[in-house]
Amino acid sequence: MPNGYGRCDERNERSETSPSIVILMLNTEAPQGDHPDLDQYSTAQLVGVLVGDHAVAVAAVRAAAPVLTRAVDAAVPRLAAGGRLIYAGAGTSGRLGVLDSVELPPTFGWSRERAPALIAGGEGALLQAVEGAEDSESDGRADMAALMPTAKDVATVVSASGSTPYALGALAAARRAGALTISLANNPHAPLLAAADIAVLLDTGCEVISGSTRLKAGTAQKIALNTLSSTIMVRLGKVYGNLMVDLSATNAKLRRRALALTMRAGGVEAARAERVLAECDGQVKTAIVVLRRGASVDQARAWLDMADGNVRAALQWP
Repeated sequence: MPNGYGRCDERNERSETSPSIVILMLNTEAPQGDHPDLDQYSTAQLVGVLVGDHAVAVAAVRAAAPVLTRAVDAAVPRLAAGGRLIYAGAGTSGRLGVLDSVELPPTFGWSRERAPALIAGGEGALLQAVEGAEDSESDGRADMAALMPTAKDVATVVSASGSTPYALGALAAARRAGALTISLANNPHAPLLAAADIAVLLDTGCEVISGSTRLKAGTAQKIALNTLSSTIMVRLGKVYGNLMVDLSATNAKLRRRALALTMRAGGVEAARAERVLAECDGQVKTAIVVLRRGASVDQARAWLDMADGNVRAALQWP
């Protein structure tokens, strides 16, 4: 068991109705031996134990960093060629995939159509658990097939157990269509890991509350998904320096952020940044090129087009 994990009770259970049937316990579902009397802890103890256990999630993602790097490098050429970043999962894992997908458009200017997300049970499962939806492999296949994936697409499929039928079906359909498949699972040797082109193991072990994979297993998935999509977006030129310059300023908060980013990257005061940003229809990238190169809006857009939207390259264009 990796360092830093709670002690897992790895004993398997026998079915009460059929004693001859041994129920194999996945790491993510095994009881944690360090806290058998958790329900008797004080509130302070409970908070301390639960917060401390999430540190394991960070360690698990750090251990998976080399595979995440490989996933990014494999995904970027397909997405640069016009592919989509597709997400699929069930329950908590599915909701985390949806969360990552819906944050890409406002954060990185990624079109909503290029970040579809599937969750077992459909959109209704986002707000209320749809019991049994995750048990249908055929639904996973059908939902993914309905998106008509191609070889340009990247399908990221998430499951804590790594054996969720819906997730397995979705991954199989994506791979059959030639899409790059990336799987995230929290149990070693999980079927979902074996079935994907690139398998990301997030080995978080057993949970403080036995079987509740919305805890550190979910935390590790969130970190990994954030890392994967954010790194992809940086590689695709959605970031200049460490500034989020391809955001869609769709509300007051983001408009303020766009102004601050233009001021910082353009090296100008608020009044000038606001004026140029308005001339550029709120496009931070264009405003930066206008300010840094003293170019017209049309010229700045032309340079950005020639540089595939990369601000740094546009600033160096002859």
